[in-house]
Amino acid sequence: MAITDWPEDERPRERLLANGAASLSDAELLAIFLRVGVRGKSAVDLARELIGRFGGLTRMFAANSAEFSAVPGMGPAKYAQLQAVVELARRALAEDMKRGITFASPGAVRDYLRLHLAGLEHEVFLALWLDAQNRLIAAEELFRGTLTQTSVYPREVVKQALRHNAAAVVLAHNHPSGVAEPSRADELLTSELKQVLALVEVRVLDHFIVAQQSPPLSFAERGLL
Repeated sequence: MAITDWPEDERPRERLLANGAASLSDAELLAIFLRVGVRGKSAVDLARELIGRFGGLTRMFAANSAEFSAVPGMGPAKYAQLQAVVELARRALAEDMKRGITFASPGAVRDYLRLHLAGLEHEVFLALWLDAQNRLIAAEELFRGTLTQTSVYPREVVKQALRHNAAAVVLAHNHPSGVAEPSRADELLTSELKQVLALVEVRVLDHFIVAQQSPPLSFAERGLL
């Protein structure tokens, strides 16, 4: 049965307008984005299939065009629309950080980092460069690695800090394994970066580890800074 044939108070779009977006499931929200289903499947059915195929929204957002378009009913146009929505969400969060308001609310920083890093299948080391008022100057991918490791060079991190004239930084990297627990190497690297950046008067406010299966882990909250 097509969604248009459902009772009006059960249709996702009408429920969103009446009760707000938070009242809908992931599949229902995605169905509104998809707008229509395919032969034999409503938009909600298709949305459930997409989420199930990728194992969640995060992996779906991080899928490349070929992976996404391999799902029957999807294609490059729909992939481009989805990536535009994800990028708008990233930019909205970045606007808050540029106004310096999200560092009083770590949840917004976590959301931003999850959109950037959580679904990736390779390790990435990211820096959020901040000014003296903790406003975002730039979000910069510094190093990219493999499934299990990334080589990080403190000298290059310092060079970028000076290039941006940063006063502080929030560091982040992802664990494609899905577990956001720091290794001993992560702790030693964080300590080394904190020391070398202090020499150029750049404060390390936090280091986050981002993984798909758990919330981003904060070194500052763990007492590891």
